[in-house]
Amino acid sequence: MATTEDLVRASDPLDMSLSTDELEAHREHVTEFIRDQYEAADADRAVMGLSGGIDSTLTSHLVVEALGAENVHALVMPSEVNRESNMSDAERVASELLDVEYDVVEITPIADAFLDAYPDAEGDRMATGNLYVRIRAVLNYLVANTEGGLVVGTGNRTEALVGYFTKYGDGAVDCHPIANLYKQQVRQLARHVGVPEDLAAKEASAGMWVDQTDEGELGMGYDTLDSILALHVDGPLSVSATADHLGVDAETVERVRGLYERSKHKRAAPPGPEPLY
Repeated sequence: MATTEDLVRASDPLDMSLSTDELEAHREHVTEFIRDQYEAADADRAVMGLSGGIDSTLTSHLVVEALGAENVHALVMPSEVNRESNMSDAERVASELLDVEYDVVEITPIADAFLDAYPDAEGDRMATGNLYVRIRAVLNYLVANTEGGLVVGTGNRTEALVGYFTKYGDGAVDCHPIANLYKQQVRQLARHVGVPEDLAAKEASAGMWVDQTDEGELGMGYDTLDSILALHVDGPLSVSATADHLGVDAETVERVRGLYERSKHKRAAPPGPEPLY
């Protein structure tokens, strides 16, 4: 995992700033989407996990705006590898900022039961990290099924494009309200809707192991990653043109392209053979 000093950073990243009018348009678009999904599912509650990070913080604000605090049930699901400050922030969002019903469910004993059943996974950082994320998904659906709820995800556009999420974990939801926003835009919209600056600017971490950070695992800053995705993966520029425009080497752009290509299976339904008849 790269340290802060080792992260690749574009010398001239793309300015992806949204105007006030554009931010308000996104806000209205997302809240309307949430209401549409909720009504289409004939749901009685919206259920979502709160991590203390910016994605879940913004999403929860928009869900409450769309549906009302009384229709939201949040879960805070710490494990032994989560920073205590993250869980404190998650409870702060639920209780102080939004005043929604929430439960705190410690997932380490559940993970330990799985590892007792299959001890060969003990010590495998990626396997156990994904286990924590998938346990949270199961708990989200346990609550949602009990309450007739819609499970709301918190995935953004940047992480979806490079597969930076756990298949059947944080990707296992009924809808992703901020799926059309790059990470920079998530922070911009969060500030626009009134998320406190300390949360809007907070370093991102999936909390899969101790001291894990998103940028450290990805090996580059989010501004750089967003820029490459917008210009090359979503946009028309070639590898060399993207590298020249941003001031990064071509290998960095190719690596991001590789992440996109290799993670296509995460963004699609499981494949099966075509019908013979």
